[in-house]
Amino acid sequence: MSIVEVRDLRKQYDPPKGVLAVDGVSFAIAEGEIFSLLGPNGAGKSTTISMLSCLLKPTGGDAVIGGHSIIRDPQAVKEIIGVVPQDVALYPDMSARENLLFWGRMYGLSGDGLKTRVDEVLELIALVDRQKDRIEKYSGGMKRRVNIGVALLHKPRVLYLDEPTVGIDPQSRRSILDGILALRDQGMTILYTTHYMAEAQELSDRIGIVDHGKMIALGTHEELVRIVGEQARVAARVDRDLDGMVARWRETPGVEQADLEGDEAILLTEDADEVLPRLFEAAAAAGSRITEINVSEPNLEMVFLHLTGRALRE
Repeated sequence: MSIVEVRDLRKQYDPPKGVLAVDGVSFAIAEGEIFSLLGPNGAGKSTTISMLSCLLKPTGGDAVIGGHSIIRDPQAVKEIIGVVPQDVALYPDMSARENLLFWGRMYGLSGDGLKTRVDEVLELIALVDRQKDRIEKYSGGMKRRVNIGVALLHKPRVLYLDEPTVGIDPQSRRSILDGILALRDQGMTILYTTHYMAEAQELSDRIGIVDHGKMIALGTHEELVRIVGEQARVAARVDRDLDGMVARWRETPGVEQADLEGDEAILLTEDADEVLPRLFEAAAAAGSRITEINVSEPNLEMVFLHLTGRALRE
């Protein structure tokens, strides 16, 4: 059963001629699912999160969160969501514990219940031993973890995370991703935005690929990869007569397609492990030497390239 239903959501700034940041986006999220919006900067991910958080009024469409419309009943929506914004929203001269106590009171928590919940959240974000240190002394990753902790204080049914790992070190990123998976295992529904393909692939039960405000593909990782087929992509350079090598490789068993792109040969194959030795043998027989070779298995980057004609981070 869907706990989040987004229906033809649109946002245009300064209509009728302003930027159309979100253009008819629709998707649903099942309870207990991690759903990722994957796309480049400027794709409309943060604008979508802002509308679903009831911070930004849609130009058109609607979304229903836990049975409540973001347009007709925004207060009820706010009570069941937790929002982790892209920018850290903490008081730097206060400690982690003081920040959590402050934001907990803003959520309406108080007394022993608030103190107990702060203790629980500090355990969840693994900062019990640093809880009395001021935020200004924290690393970027630690600040991000406190930011997530704030959003968890009131035990939301749905958690939104907007690019929570941008600009942090690999160890902190790993800690945050593991924490998100643990929350999903506890039954929390999570909407996650990212432009990191590997994060979307690892975390998500389903992924929506967005670009220029539109949802251009939606499905599981496996379903999305099938858009470009199951073939591996081999990019190779040789020291001489690339045109001639491409012609030879077209005739090599196991090579499904071979084309010339600039100074590279691009080949498609069902079994790269089997084909690679044959490519080297064919080059040697022609008196050429392979100077560089790279193999890419089908992935979300290839899906985005196939759908848009450009790489995800362009």
